[in-house]
Parts: sequence; C-alpha cells; structure tokens
Amino acid sequence: MKKIIPMIIGGIVVVTLIVLCAVFNNFNLDAVQSKTLTIISIICLVSVLYCFIAGELSKNNSQMDKLWSILPIVYALVILIMGKFKLRLVLYSIVVMIWGVRLTINFAKKGAYKLKIWEGEEDYRWKILRAKKPFTNKFVWGAFDLFFISAYQNILVLSLVFPMLVVMQDGNGFNIIDVISIVFACSFLLLETIADKQQWHFQETKKAKLKEGKVLEELEYPYNLGFNTVGLWSRFRHPNYLGEQGIWISLYLLVMASGYSTYIFSWSLIGPLLLIFLFMGSSTLAEGISSSKYPKYKDYQEQVFKYLPIKKYKDE
Repeated sequence: MKKIIPMIIGGIVVVTLIVLCAVFNNFNLDAVQSKTLTIISIICLVSVLYCFIAGELSKNNSQMDKLWSILPIVYALVILIMGKFKLRLVLYSIVVMIWGVRLTINFAKKGAYKLKIWEGEEDYRWKILRAKKPFTNKFVWGAFDLFFISAYQNILVLSLVFPMLVVMQDGNGFNIIDVISIVFACSFLLLETIADKQQWHFQETKKAKLKEGKVLEELEYPYNLGFNTVGLWSRFRHPNYLGEQGIWISLYLLVMASGYSTYIFSWSLIGPLLLIFLFMGSSTLAEGISSSKYPKYKDYQEQVFKYLPIKKYKDE
C-alpha cells in the first residue's frame, strides 16, 4: 500500500499540471457541449453517492467495479444523442459499447451481479486491503471508500469520455488519423479480449483441479505455479491492463483527428492519463498479493516485463 498511494498522488499532480497547461489553450465548450457535460456530471455524482452509501451499508465495496463497464456506455449514449450521431461519435460509441458489454459479461461470470444490486461477489483486493493497517480503522476505510473507491474512480470513468465530448463539435473531415485511432483501439480491444479469455480458462482449470482434492504443488505445470504464464501471459505480466489503457489512449487520437487539439496534451487527455496511474497502483497491489501467495511469482517478475513483450517466461 505504501507504494500505491504515492503513485496515485503523483498521478494526480502530474495530470493536474498537464491539464492546467492545456486548459488555457484549448478548453472551449459550446452550449450543447456544456449541457451535455452537466448531464453526465449529474449521473456521475449520483453514482458516487450510490457507490459510497451502498458500499458502506452492504460492506461490499465493489459497487463501482460493477458500474465501471456500464457508465461509459451511458455517457457515450448521452453524448452520441446530444451530438446528433456525428460519424466520430458513432465510431467512438461502437468501440465503447463493445468494450463495455464484453467487460460486463466477464464480470457477471464472476458472480458480481445479483438481483439485489448491492450484493454480489466483491473484488478480493478490497477484502485484503481492509485487513491491512491503517484500513482496519473503520473511519480511515470510510474515507478511503468515499474519496478513492467511490469519488476518484467515478470521476476517472467520467473523464474517459471527455475526448468524445470534445469531438461533438464539427471539426476536420474524416481523415487518416481517425482510421489509425479506430484500428489501434480495436487492436487493443482484441488484445484485452484474448488476455481475459486466457486468464479465465487458466483460473477455471486450476480451480477444477484443486476441487479434485489436490494441493497446488501437486498440479502439473503451469497450474502448480498458481498464476498464469500461458499464451499472452508468457510475454506480458499484464496484457489485459495494456489492452485497457491502449483502448482509451487510441480513442483520444480522435481529438487530434478533429483538429481541436494543436497540442498533444489536450485537457481531454486527463482520463486516459489518470487510468494509466490507476493501473500503476492496481498492478502493484495485485503483484504484491501474488508474490505473497506464490513463491515463483518473483521469478516471473524478473523474467517478464509488465507491458513489453521482450522477454518470455522459460520452463524450468
């Protein structure tokens, strides 16, 4: 946890400085964009309040996890309708909807959604984090739930669609940058889809083998390691995270294509940048948990990069 908080704070500081530099140059919303921003901001505020209240009352802090893949679809639809179905908005929306539906189905497979919407399987990381100091203090955890789990993550998800808000205005005609943006976004979406499928298959197979009465060490390779080193996971430690970040960075290129950003760091880049810093902290937390559970995980870390497919895990 000591490593995660500085990453989050550092991310906020860096992004804030970048945005402040960019805002004075290209932050210019018309009346329709301003109205649209107001609508989606109200939806975001309602979601913040729901996630905090439902999370505290039900002791299930995965309320935002359930909405993570749904809210961008809602925001995209609002912007699409308000923007009168312009081509760039349609393309952006299609990618977001495919991404969101796929991710929602994956999360549903884990038992996250129930008829009573505040119930369902909670992300294992929240359970582990609540057991660590200083989060064992209910007031500290409540503050963390409000400001990070509920508010910060909701604002981050809202900011992911800011590039779409920018391209509501009529800009440059459809051009090669638009094509590059969509091709890259779809490529990263495919990468994330394959990675998630491989991870699901590995974990379900491992669970099935353990239910046969065997302990982890008795399983055949690679299941005896406890963590996935198969397929894309043999080349990246987090191919799914790479895909997730790549999708939103790629969609940001539509802002460049539209001609509304003469700078690389437009104010609408805040969402993708915050997502990168969030995954820095999330991956650190996840790897810390894996290292404590699986003795070979540190060897895996030394042999395979997080996002660069340069090294490959080798059988011993």
